[in-house]
Amino acid sequence: MTMPLFDCDVPAVTTTAGPRRRLARVAGLDISLTGTGIATLAGTTRVPTKGRRKDSVLERHNRMKHITSRVLEEVGDVHLACIEGPVGFATPGGSTWDRGGLWWRIVGALLERDIPVAVISPTARAKYATGSGASRKTAVLEAARSRYGAILDSDDEADALILRAMGLHWLEQPLAEVPDGHRAALAGCQWPDREAVTTR
Repeated sequence: MTMPLFDCDVPAVTTTAGPRRRLARVAGLDISLTGTGIATLAGTTRVPTKGRRKDSVLERHNRMKHITSRVLEEVGDVHLACIEGPVGFATPGGSTWDRGGLWWRIVGALLERDIPVAVISPTARAKYATGSGASRKTAVLEAARSRYGAILDSDDEADALILRAMGLHWLEQPLAEVPDGHRAALAGCQWPDREAVTTR
């Protein structure tokens, strides 16, 4: 007996006749200190937090701990987590270390759970959404609302949804058809070993 590739209850949309594979559990994460966007099969959400430049080390640690805990709670057990790559490390500022620390804290926690992680650049995310890697977040938000019919309250959630859509497309289960120019963005991403994803 042939077992299904994935074991989620929601069938993937197919464009050809034949058996339907079950939709993979893929999470999209737009990691941020002020508003981390999360997209899963259950929908999208955002984890907002506030901090001050004069916050103590303990306060900054607790803030990152809170964000990480919420992310792991929302993501649960997935086949693949698609995360936007870190940006801004060359830009001076008091939050540079915190942004990097939060990114690695979440990535490390996912890897420790044996969840494969894909790293997608902001340029690739924008290109997949709009066809242009130079598109601003507002354009990505509008594209996500239009293509997927999603009700999105923030560009953080839109970015997370696009990241999830890219992961599903890489697994040959696209949420919607996209033009070839958009799909080309998948080639520039750092994908994990495919077998590690499909055998979870």
